[in-house]
Amino acid sequence: MAAATEVSDRTMKRQVLLLFSIICLDSVIGQVSYSIPEEMAKGSLVGNIAQDLGLDVKRLQSGKARIYTGDSIQYIELNRVRGVLVIKEKIDREGLCRQTTPCALHFQITLENPLEMFPVTVEIADINDNAPMFQKEERRFEISESAVIGSKFMLEKAMDPDIGLNGLQRYTLKPSDNFVLKLHSQSDGSKKVEMILQKPLDREKHEHISLVLTAEDGGEPQMTGTMQIHVTVLDANDNAPVFSKPVYKASIAENSVIGTLVTKVSASDADKDSNGEVTYVIGNSMDGVSKLFHINSEGDLILDDPVDYEKEKNYHIDIEAIDKGGLSDSSKIIIDITDVNDNSPVVNMISTSGSVPEDSALKTVIALMSVSDPDSDTNGKVQCVINEYIPFEIKFTTNNFYSLVTDSDLDREVASEYNITVTCSDEGVPSLSSSVTLTLQISDVNDNAPVFERSSYEAYIVENNTPGLSIFTVKARDADWNQNARVSYILEDSSFNGVPVSSYVSVSADSGVIHAVRSFDYEQIKNFQFRVKAQDGGSPPLSSNVTVKIVIQDQNDNPPQVLYPVQTGGSVVAEMVPRAADVGYLVTKVVAVDVDSGQNAWLSYKLQKATDRALFEVGLQNGEIRTIRQVNDKDAVKQRLTVIVEDNGQPSRSAAVIVNVAVADSFPEVLSEFTDFTHDKEYNDNLTFYLVLALAVVSFLFITCVVVIISVKIYRWRQSRTMFHSNLPVIPYYPPRYSDTLGTGTLQHVYNYEVCRTTDSRKSDCKFGRAGSQNVLIMDPSSTGTMQRIQSEKSILDEPDSPLEQKPPNNDWRFTQGPRPGPSGATGGPEVAMGTGPWPQPPTEAEQLQALMAAANEVSEATATLGPGTMGLSTRYSPQFTLQHVPDYRQNVYIPGSTATLTSNPQQQQATAQQAAQQALPPPQVSAQPEPPKAAQTPASKKKSTKKEKK
Repeated sequence: MAAATEVSDRTMKRQVLLLFSIICLDSVIGQVSYSIPEEMAKGSLVGNIAQDLGLDVKRLQSGKARIYTGDSIQYIELNRVRGVLVIKEKIDREGLCRQTTPCALHFQITLENPLEMFPVTVEIADINDNAPMFQKEERRFEISESAVIGSKFMLEKAMDPDIGLNGLQRYTLKPSDNFVLKLHSQSDGSKKVEMILQKPLDREKHEHISLVLTAEDGGEPQMTGTMQIHVTVLDANDNAPVFSKPVYKASIAENSVIGTLVTKVSASDADKDSNGEVTYVIGNSMDGVSKLFHINSEGDLILDDPVDYEKEKNYHIDIEAIDKGGLSDSSKIIIDITDVNDNSPVVNMISTSGSVPEDSALKTVIALMSVSDPDSDTNGKVQCVINEYIPFEIKFTTNNFYSLVTDSDLDREVASEYNITVTCSDEGVPSLSSSVTLTLQISDVNDNAPVFERSSYEAYIVENNTPGLSIFTVKARDADWNQNARVSYILEDSSFNGVPVSSYVSVSADSGVIHAVRSFDYEQIKNFQFRVKAQDGGSPPLSSNVTVKIVIQDQNDNPPQVLYPVQTGGSVVAEMVPRAADVGYLVTKVVAVDVDSGQNAWLSYKLQKATDRALFEVGLQNGEIRTIRQVNDKDAVKQRLTVIVEDNGQPSRSAAVIVNVAVADSFPEVLSEFTDFTHDKEYNDNLTFYLVLALAVVSFLFITCVVVIISVKIYRWRQSRTMFHSNLPVIPYYPPRYSDTLGTGTLQHVYNYEVCRTTDSRKSDCKFGRAGSQNVLIMDPSSTGTMQRIQSEKSILDEPDSPLEQKPPNNDWRFTQGPRPGPSGATGGPEVAMGTGPWPQPPTEAEQLQALMAAANEVSEATATLGPGTMGLSTRYSPQFTLQHVPDYRQNVYIPGSTATLTSNPQQQQATAQQAAQQALPPPQVSAQPEPPKAAQTPASKKKSTKKEKK
């Protein structure tokens, strides 16, 4: 019950002391101080820091208030919700401050946004929670009975960690019959305890004496500690050792090595022998001094463990000299520890900002830090600097606190990140330093507009481009970052020739690629300008624009156009050249233009075709047609020149013009020569059209030929079936080539005639074509009559007693090897193919001429309805010619213009009929079919055929 009452009284005293401390709270220049007793329970209230600092609780929460204690243990924590300081760890004043007074905790409360710092001091008041205590529970003395009154015996001091009234106050010794206590105050505030002999000892009465030494403090309740003293009375030793000095002083550097001699003490004893031998011991072994030093029998004080100035600046060592008789003397050694610059400054970042916007104002606080150096004097003086050439500076505030602030304007585009190194150096020799690096990001602000790579752009594009073609790319860069540097490209509204520029080009918003919206024509637009705006993604957005010029490049897409001579479809324009024209005579000039530009419009003139190339030339550059020799009478009146006008493009384009030149002195002569020019047709130069047309025609002809061949085969088969048993000679039927509109008969089925007629009959031509039937017919020049006359002659020749006789063949009448009808031109003469036999008697030359003229007249009359121009009778409807159907030239005479066959041998008719029957059957396959020979061409027909081949 008494113990409970005692605890209750102690708790009430603590509460009263805490209330008194809070009432006495002191705040000087923002500094708050509290006083609390030690050993308070966790969670106990220290003080309302929000109220004492004049801050709102919300400010503590938004500013992320926290306690900064440096490297020390945090005994007090901040409750941001309530705004109070509470006990975090139980505080033991003796373990925290030992004998130092006053004992206080120093820490800072920091706030962010903006950065603020408030120092706080909490003083720890001592309570009587420790009893005085001796290191040893007992002490033994051996004292000679001859010890004189007043002999001193040093006793061990009791230790009480408490201070003030709660600390050690007094000693009591019981019983006090022979000894009394004597206390001596020392320079360090402690008291030396000595036991003084006040009554002589009598070994015979009391050989052993037991005493109790009690140490008491002044606290409430009072606490005590005891030690038993056992005294053994010895025989006489009447001289005690005596130290040479009552106090010894020494100093040692804190970095001294183990084994260093600190000082030397000495004590003398007047006794002799064993009673004069003195030993030294360290008295205060409880406070750890005995672990740092030891003293040997010679009195040398030796260093056993390193000493640290920052932990302890001096040591007080009690020493005792004892002789063999138990007599002793005491002295004191004071050791001062000298400081050595062995500690580098310690830099602690209290609060830092990870990033700061580039438009921050000057003197914006970036970081708060504390710097400390445990060394003393100059070794503990610290100077802090930061690296050069950065827009920051470090400022000393107070109590070894520094702030890092901006010194000039920040620009993220110049430097987006800073590595700020804070270096703190002390003034010791040699100087020691520490550094810490702070990485600071500069956050971006949209303060830069996009900038184009060029002040203006000029791009080129060839005309006739494909819509959507990429012309080129504009590029703008924004020095800002992220969204502020995202550039979009916009085509500004403008127009060119009244047309919006957006109908010409478009701009990709992301890439800046300019595309052609339409196909350009250099002949319409040669260049145009527009503006492109580059805008970033900041808020508000910044923009810049640039002028873009598009130049259209010419392409050789236009052929030359001939202005003169004018080409007309129905009339012929001819230039006249007198026959007396000299060399270099200017006939005419071809005038042409090209709407392209540059070298695409450079024209050159060339003579492609001419009736007489040796007569005319064309100027390469000017297109003038001049004579290159003297005109003579042998030159043809009709001269046709084809002039090519070609530009210098790649690839080049050209145009052709036909120039008709008349070499004559009078107009009637020219008129007679150019009457047939009206029938010539000029062909379109569009090669694609003719290619397509030719393909269609060839396809049509192929299909037609297949159909015709099948039809002919079927027809021949049917005819053979009908006429197989006939006694008459079988003559195959061939559809007539052209109808006889004049009633003079039809053209023969064997030959195609090409008759070229002009107003001048001397230049008319008669050309024989290849054979058109299976039987080869040899034209008889003597056949000048009509079809009826030939039929009558056939009936006469068929009579067996006809007076007409066959004549031997005439070499002048026979065809040469080349134009001979049938396969004779390719396989040798008829003698080789058909055997030997008599030839018919050839007609005279007059009869040959008469036959030729009659044949020509018949052809002219039969084909008069086909229109003017060159007549060519096709052979594509004729049956296929084979060797088995070739008649015997020695036995048969073929009449031109009719289907009759004259036979001199009556027995031959039967063979002919059999042969016709065989022809009605499907013909056998022949391994090789020779090509029928072509008729010989006259000069006039050569011109016509050449002209047809080109068409």
